[in-house]
Amino acid sequence: MRFYRIRTKTRVFAILALTTLLAAASVPASAMAEEKGGAKQQGPATDLASNAKSAILMDADSGTIIYEKNSHVQLPPASITKIMTMLLVMEALDEGKLKLTDKVQTSEYAASMGGSQIFLEPGEEMTVDDMLKGVALASGNDASVALAEKLAGSEEEFVKLMNERAEQLGMKNTRFVNCNGLPAPSHLSSAYDIAMMSRELLKHEEITKYTGLYQDYLRKDQPKPFWLVNTNKLVRFYHGADGLKTGFTGEAKFCLSATAKRDNLRLIAVVMGEPNTKTRNAEVSKLFDYAFAQFTNVPIYRTGDPIGTLKVEKGAVAKLPIVAKHSYSVLVRKGDAKNQIRHDLVLDSKVTAPVKAGQQVGKLIVYRGNDVLTEFPIEAPASVERAGWWTLFKRSAGKLFMNG
Repeated sequence: MRFYRIRTKTRVFAILALTTLLAAASVPASAMAEEKGGAKQQGPATDLASNAKSAILMDADSGTIIYEKNSHVQLPPASITKIMTMLLVMEALDEGKLKLTDKVQTSEYAASMGGSQIFLEPGEEMTVDDMLKGVALASGNDASVALAEKLAGSEEEFVKLMNERAEQLGMKNTRFVNCNGLPAPSHLSSAYDIAMMSRELLKHEEITKYTGLYQDYLRKDQPKPFWLVNTNKLVRFYHGADGLKTGFTGEAKFCLSATAKRDNLRLIAVVMGEPNTKTRNAEVSKLFDYAFAQFTNVPIYRTGDPIGTLKVEKGAVAKLPIVAKHSYSVLVRKGDAKNQIRHDLVLDSKVTAPVKAGQQVGKLIVYRGNDVLTEFPIEAPASVERAGWWTLFKRSAGKLFMNG
């Protein structure tokens, strides 16, 4: 496939200091490996999550891995599973399949879930908004199943959607058996896969309005309001933390997918198999402290910024403006030359209708000098149907008159 290239206007070049080149040439054994969508960064010299069975630290915007430990090992994820449940709900909201004000009725099956719950009664109704609070703050197993049934008709059908989405995201070591993480044979994931689905969830920026709350109430208009307290204590005690999801079972031990943002830098840290909550929170805090001290982000585009224009051949619409669906940035070590960062938008040279919203139509390539730091997929912002013959005729006739 051929491409056409759109050059950015801003290209500033600088020569990296010799010390930076020497540092990059001597990456220690603990340095991160290059992953799809990420770039190489020199990792910490010490093990920042020594008590975890597996762990990973990632820049949310670029997907750059800063630290990892056994990150592809399959382990039971416990309630971190609910990140995928929340992701599918947020995508359904974006697509108009659900509204936050929609009522969700609790089935007997949903109400029968054990473990963490918001104590839904069979037949009880709550809005999608309140159910999301129940999942994000209280890790409600009952609320997760109720939402799954609302969206897909049954938990089994919802789990199929979960596994399909996991495959789309490249989560190769993940298999979901339920929507809430209760112990089940073959219900497995990995720290890397959890970071990838956490990164996808964070593209829906409004999710942190739920995951970042420390406390709230359900059933506010009833005689006995139900007090919710976030199971992730970092949202109260760590500056910048606003999510995402804790997990615990006797099999999985203490797990956490956490996110924190300071200035322009948003991080994701995942730890699995920690011995207790105190150690789990301390090691995630240590991971965040390291990254915030060592790295910064260079913004490329912010959410809503215009990126370019996509030409659609034989489409009802001939051109589609492309805007940033989320922020695009790259991770650099503090003190490195930021002004050598440049980027190119490379769109497919021939995109023919029909086009589906979300269909990949190109990529945004970010360079430091001549080296590729990362690539971001660029998707069609809307669907475009094939134009009718009369529209195509008028379009062709117009070109003939213009050329004449």
